[in-house]
Amino acid sequence: MTELVNVFILAAGRGERLRPITFHIPKPLLPIVGKPVIESVLEKVILLPVKRIGINLHYKADAMRDWIARLPSREKIDIFLEEAILGTGGALRNARDFLSEGVFLVHNSDILSDIDAGALIDFHRASGNIATLAVHDFPKLNTVGIDSRGLFTGVGNSSVTALKVEKRLAFAGIAVYDPVFLRFIPNGICSVVDAWTAAANSGQRVGTFDVSGSYWTDIGTPSAYAAAVVRKLRAEGESVYIHPSVCGCSYVEMDGYVVMEEGSYLQKGASIRNCILLPGSWVKEKDFLGNCIAGPDFVLPVAEGEMLGSSTDEQLFLIGTGGSDREYYRRRWDGGSSVVVRYGRGDMDFPRHLAYTKFFVKVGVPVPALLKAERERREAVFEDLGDLSLYSWLKCPRPEEDVVALYRKVMDIAVTIHTAATSRLSECALMKEQLLDYQHLRWETDYFVKNFVSRILHMKVDNASLAEDFHRLAMIVHSFQKTVIHRDFQSQNIMVTFGGVLKIIDYQGARLGPPAYDVVSVLWDPYYRLSDGLRERLLNYYSSQMKEKDAGNFDEVSFRNSLLPCRLQRHMQALGAYGFLSSVKGKSYFLKHVLEGLRLLKEDTSAARCEYPALYGLVLKI
Repeated sequence: MTELVNVFILAAGRGERLRPITFHIPKPLLPIVGKPVIESVLEKVILLPVKRIGINLHYKADAMRDWIARLPSREKIDIFLEEAILGTGGALRNARDFLSEGVFLVHNSDILSDIDAGALIDFHRASGNIATLAVHDFPKLNTVGIDSRGLFTGVGNSSVTALKVEKRLAFAGIAVYDPVFLRFIPNGICSVVDAWTAAANSGQRVGTFDVSGSYWTDIGTPSAYAAAVVRKLRAEGESVYIHPSVCGCSYVEMDGYVVMEEGSYLQKGASIRNCILLPGSWVKEKDFLGNCIAGPDFVLPVAEGEMLGSSTDEQLFLIGTGGSDREYYRRRWDGGSSVVVRYGRGDMDFPRHLAYTKFFVKVGVPVPALLKAERERREAVFEDLGDLSLYSWLKCPRPEEDVVALYRKVMDIAVTIHTAATSRLSECALMKEQLLDYQHLRWETDYFVKNFVSRILHMKVDNASLAEDFHRLAMIVHSFQKTVIHRDFQSQNIMVTFGGVLKIIDYQGARLGPPAYDVVSVLWDPYYRLSDGLRERLLNYYSSQMKEKDAGNFDEVSFRNSLLPCRLQRHMQALGAYGFLSSVKGKSYFLKHVLEGLRLLKEDTSAARCEYPALYGLVLKI
C-alpha cells in the first residue's frame, strides 16, 4: 500500500505586491474564474495519498477560517495560526509535530501548475535526499544553483561548501521533505532557503526535481494574476465568465476577456473590455473599464500584452479558442486594430476565405471586411469585430424579449445567405463546387461514429445496420432543395459588435445544402439551449422572412419536413467534432458541450425512431 503523506500549504502571507487587491481579499482566496487559487491547490493535493493537510494562517485569518469551514474536505485540514508571520522556514518549524510523522509535501498557496506532485514524492523517496525541490527553467527567477548531480548548491549569492554550480533554475514553490530536515530550521522567523543551505552544508542531500516544461505561474503580481485568469478562460474555451450572483450585466457593453466575480455590480450603460471585476466591484453608468482589475475602491491597469500574451516584435495578441488549426491575432495601432489570420500550407480554406469574403460582402451578408491578403505568407488581415460572440453574449442572463430580438437578427442573416447569396451564386466559382451532398453527409455520420462513439464512448457498433440508416438519412437530406448555407451557423460563429450589430465568422466551409441545416445549427445549438416556445417563434419569423424575400420559391411545409433529418445530421456532426477536437487536438473543453449535444440527439432519434431504428437503438444505449 502507498505510504500516506501529510501536506502543508503556506497561506499566511500579506500579498504585499498585490496591493490594493489584498487589502480586501487574502491572496489565497483570489478567485480564478470563480474558484479561489488555494482551492485549485487543494484539489490537486487531495488526489495524492494524503493523510492530513495543514494550512498556516496569519493575514486575514478570519476570512481564511470561514472559507476552510465550508470545505467538504475540512475534516482533513489542520490550521496553524501564526500570531506573527514566521516566514517559510518558521512556518514549518511551528508545525513540526504535524510534519514529523513522515515524508511531507509543502506547496505554496499562490501557485497554479500542472506539476505532477505524485512523481515528485516518488522521486524523493527513491533519491536519498532529505529535501527535494521542484525546479524549472524560468529565466526571470532562475536563482537556485544546482550541481551536475542535481543537488542544491545555494540561492543567489549564498553557496554550499564544496559544491560547484553547473546551472541555475527557479524554485517552483513545491518541495518534499523528510522529517529530519526540520532539525535545520531555527526557532523564530526564518526562510526555508537558510535551512536548505544549512542542511546541505552539514553534508545532507538537498536535491532537485526538474519540472521544466510544466505549466507554472504564481499570482504574486496584478499582471501575473490577470494572465492566470485569462489562461484559465482559454483553457475552458471561454472569453466571458459571469458569476450567477452578478447584477446589471444585461445592458453593459462587453468585449475581450471579461470576468465578473461574485458580488460585482454594473449599472446600465457601462462598458468593459479585458477586465476582471473582483467581489465588491461597482461599475457605474457610462464608466469604461479596459485592460484592468477592478475592486471595491480601486482600478488597477494591466498592460494588454501582459494580460493576453503578445509577440514582442509585432505586437500581436493571440485571440480565439475555437476548433480551428488556424492562428488568429489582434494587431493594434494608434486609433485602430485588425485581426490577422494565418493559415498552414495546403489549407484550402485560405483561398475560400478570401473568395467567400468578397462574395458575401457583395451580396450583403455581414462579414468582416478583408483589408489585406498576403498569398505567399498564407496570411490575411480582416476588420476587427471584437471578441464578443453570441455564445458569450448569452452568458449574461437577459430578458427573453432581448434574446428574441437578437436571434431575429441572426435569422435575418440566415435569410440573406439563403436568398441573396443563392441568387448570385454564379459570381463565386469556388462556392459552386462545394456541396453538402450524399458523400459529405455520409462522411459526417462516419465522423460521428469514429470520433464520438468509438473515441469518446469506446462503444462497438453494428456497422451494417447503422450504415443502412445513415444511407437513408443522407439520401433524404441530399434530396432537399439547396441554397447557399454557412454550414457551421452556431452561436460561437456569430459576433455581437458595438451597438448590437451582428456579423458572422468561420464561413470558409460554406456550401450548397438545405437551408434547414443552418437553421437547426443555431436554434438547436448545443452551446445554448433555447426554450421550445422561443424556438417556435423564431422558426415562424424565419419562414415569414423567407416568404417575403424568396417569394414563390420557399415552401414552408417542405422546410418544416426537412428540420428533423437535418437535426439528426447536424447533431451527429457536432458530437463527432467534440470527440475529434478533444481526443485528437487536445482541446478537452469541447467535452463540456457533449451532454447537451447528446440530449438533443436523443430527442431527434426518439422522434425518428421508426425511420432510423439502428441509430435510435445506439443512442438509447448511451
